[in-house]
Amino acid sequence: MPGAYAATGRRKNAVCRVSVADGKGEVLINGHEKLDYLCRETLVRHAMEPLEKVNMVGRLDITASVKGGGLTGQAGAMRLALARALAMYNPDFRVDLKKSGFLSVDARKVERKKYGRPKARKRFQFSKR
Repeated sequence: MPGAYAATGRRKNAVCRVSVADGKGEVLINGHEKLDYLCRETLVRHAMEPLEKVNMVGRLDITASVKGGGLTGQAGAMRLALARALAMYNPDFRVDLKKSGFLSVDARKVERKKYGRPKARKRFQFSKR
């Protein structure tokens, strides 16, 4: 896309590459409509929060390519990538996006399983006798 701004976002094991360009508000995620791909309205709202914050809903065409993880991680990755792309699109947006926490990376990952335990922190039932 000419005049497009691209950015990458990561969350858990998901990676999202977003490109933003002037248009009529079309949002495609891996070639599908946003609600068809993310399945839940809450995830769509979560991913599109940066657009609502800077009042650009319906003014930009967004194309996203998402890989890895589950739907929640992919929505979080898309949110970060979209916020970064919007900050490049118009540097004035950066202050609002930063204040709202959209440009912060959520570094939480799944904790690994430990030996001698059924899961990462869960323990087997204790028996005194």
